[in-house]
Amino acid sequence: MRPTIQEALNWASLFLKQHNREEKVAELLLIHVLGLSRLDFLMQLQEQIRPDVYDTFKQMVTRHATTGIPLQHLTGEEQFYDRTFKVTKDTLIPRQETEELMYYLLKDLNKRPHLTDVVDVGTGTGVLAITLKLEQPHLNVYAVDISDAALRVAKDNANTIGALVTMQSSDFLSHFIETDQHVDVIVSNPPYIPYSDLDSLSDTVKNFDPHLALFSEEDGLYSYRTIIAGATHVLRPHGLMAFEIGHNQKEAVTALIKRAFPDATVETKQDMFGRDRMVFMYQDV
Repeated sequence: MRPTIQEALNWASLFLKQHNREEKVAELLLIHVLGLSRLDFLMQLQEQIRPDVYDTFKQMVTRHATTGIPLQHLTGEEQFYDRTFKVTKDTLIPRQETEELMYYLLKDLNKRPHLTDVVDVGTGTGVLAITLKLEQPHLNVYAVDISDAALRVAKDNANTIGALVTMQSSDFLSHFIETDQHVDVIVSNPPYIPYSDLDSLSDTVKNFDPHLALFSEEDGLYSYRTIIAGATHVLRPHGLMAFEIGHNQKEAVTALIKRAFPDATVETKQDMFGRDRMVFMYQDV
């Protein structure tokens, strides 16, 4: 007899719990393989599942439970700012803190309509660049990454979602420096985890997220130091810079910015848990 949706959900939740994984993944994966909205899913809990769909679901649950492969690598997508983005093993999975970075940046840009040229450094899936363009269509948005594989994903997302963003292969801001190109805004969620923290990360992160997008030399500060140094050549005098940071990097990143831009105002913003996770620099305050 074929299992019902509820029975499949019960099995998966228990299986995940036994493997110390989040039980919520069971519902998310089941909704994905069934192709249902969450409301339809809840309304059909007593319906039976086709054998092929159930087999696919069991395989996904088992892979996640036993290997730690992220849910997003199994489904090939993640939500960001109410849009669906393609993700692959070559890109960092978009996270809540980055949505918060976007929220605060959009608030700042709403107050500064004269800032029109924006570059997203280390774009990955392209979530920041694409969201900026869709939320504020008047912006000229550039997205750069050193990873050609990541850029292909970002281009696919821009084409699928419908955002006109200029993509460019670049090691941080090197392309803009070499071409003497200037912008009003630099935003980045760069690699910032020290290599010394590798062993403390969950298997879901360290075994599946690309290390190029996670780790940085110099206690996690190399990326910030390089971008900030490049910004002295690329950022216009009235410009704005916004970073996502590690929870303990506020003082170090602030000091790097103040050394390069001594007259600028630097502010730290907290995430929803009260942790220092974003640093903003303003030159027009």
